Amino acid sequence: MKQVQVIGLEGIPEVRPGDNIVEIILNALSASGIRLDNGDIIAITEKIVSKAEGRLYKLDDIQPSKKALELSNKIGKDPRIIELVLRESKEIIGFGEHFIIVETKQGFICANGGVDQSNVSSGMVKLLPKDPDESAYEIRTSLEEKTGKKLGVIIVDSWGRPFRYGTVGFVIGASGITVLWDRRGHRDLYNRRLEVTRVAVGDALAAFASLIFGEANEGIPCAVIKGLNFLGSGKASDLLRDKRIDIFRR
Repeated sequence: MKQVQVIGLEGIPEVRPGDNIVEIILNALSASGIRLDNGDIIAITEKIVSKAEGRLYKLDDIQPSKKALELSNKIGKDPRIIELVLRESKEIIGFGEHFIIVETKQGFICANGGVDQSNVSSGMVKLLPKDPDESAYEIRTSLEEKTGKKLGVIIVDSWGRPFRYGTVGFVIGASGITVLWDRRGHRDLYNRRLEVTRVAVGDALAAFASLIFGEANEGIPCAVIKGLNFLGSGKASDLLRDKRIDIFRR
């Protein structure tokens, strides 16, 4: 019988710039009595990674540009936040009431470029990690060194999706796992050869973990996923579709 566990790590303190995420995770594991095994995957919210990396700004320190002011008038969003979104973006894809869809400098397409005010101090705003795949790599290698276990690490953010209501966890940084599982050439139950199937393992894991993290005051920014065999060498960037073959951006 196949079984999967997602265990939330409770009791993690407020993360501040300069904090050591690995030590925080290890302390939470110890306090919870959870032992890591080979093959475990550590899921972490991007919020605590961003905070530890100092990706925080005071809104009062942001001077909106002319373009930010123009967009603010169109969509009714704070021009200071729009200014940060523009700074973090390569391209504006579209916009609606109170949001902008952009391609971030990391290559993600999401609302407001990941610029977020939830679960940060009043008057502050948080940006995405500059290089989430690198952040995941550094966390994983340090955890493996300190625990002696072979692990995977994913960094998770919550985004909306086209055509559907609600947010879902997406992987924005990964290390030590197979992020995109290519099933082409495999056979189905009727022995038909799969032609196009590739499984977004990283996003599936992120969505799973986000149910434990919650979106409000749950206070669980990290979880351990046990029972899956997806260790590998992928990165979250493996999931980014080339603009030239993306029918929605032609």
